[in-house]
Amino acid sequence: MNQVIKVALYEDSMTLRSSLSHLLQSSEEFDFLGAFENPGDILQNCSEYKPDVILMDIDMPIMNGIEAAALVKAKYPEINILILTIFEDRDKLFDALQAGASGYLLKNSRVVEIIEAIHEIYQGGSPMTPSIARKVLEFFSKPQDQPNPEEKLSDRELDILKCLVSGDSYKMIAANCFISMGTVRSHINNIYKKLHVNSKSEAVVKALKERLV
Repeated sequence: MNQVIKVALYEDSMTLRSSLSHLLQSSEEFDFLGAFENPGDILQNCSEYKPDVILMDIDMPIMNGIEAAALVKAKYPEINILILTIFEDRDKLFDALQAGASGYLLKNSRVVEIIEAIHEIYQGGSPMTPSIARKVLEFFSKPQDQPNPEEKLSDRELDILKCLVSGDSYKMIAANCFISMGTVRSHINNIYKKLHVNSKSEAVVKALKERLV
């Protein structure tokens, strides 16, 4: 006898939330734990209900589904997160996978595909809408662009980027690297240009995401 799968739903659309809730409640294969319009209390909910699988929208109030997925996986790595969204762009896809989601379905998926995906992800698989799976395959099958040598960060710029990631102020960077504030600003401007970012926060996110430091 198959084990009943405990499922929670996070979806801000009342219409879709209602239809998915009805689907999950009416199936003996699932123990439906509840539907939530935003993931503001998701860690508390996970502690209380201990879901096996979370169906997660991306665009929600208070916190988006990618941020929520990262929070859940950091504290409850055993919980499987299945993204259910309208977004097909590669950035959202890879951000979701990096956050810890194990599956990615589009909202136009058929009911049977959603049910099969819940079973698949619970059993250790990574269900994806075919068009999404193709994007993943295309990404890894194409030769990745080699960085322009002129855009490669120098050793000094990497040192300063590490300081930014650590949260150091310009003054602290100047003191730690034995350079003037003007030189710090010059290096940081070059870092922004090479990383194609416009702010310290964007530089830090890119540094962590691409493991530059």
